[in-house]
Formats: sequence, structure tokens, C-alpha cells
Amino acid sequence: MHRKPHLPEKPCQCCERPFAWRKKWAQVWEEVKYCSERCRRQRKPPPSPGAQP
Repeated sequence: MHRKPHLPEKPCQCCERPFAWRKKWAQVWEEVKYCSERCRRQRKPPPSPGAQP
């Protein structure tokens, strides 16, 4: 069976799980932030600059 162990990965900004490169993302890999449509819809709002931690 053919495995794909050498594909780049990055963490999802919503669920923080790692996801691998896909051919359909070849041209926009740097812009891909979410592992799935579900995570994209549930994305966390960016922290406001003046917010206290």
C-alpha cells in the first residue's frame, strides 16, 4: 500500500489538530488555516489588541 509520509503538515487554528497537505490546496497552502469546513465555520474570533489575558 502506498503511504504519503512526506507531505507537509500544519495545525488547524480551530481544533489545533495537525492536517496534511492536499493536492487541491497546492496553490494556496500558505493561506489554508483550517482542517475542515466545520472548523472554518466554527473558527475562533481573533483576540482583540486591547484584551487582557
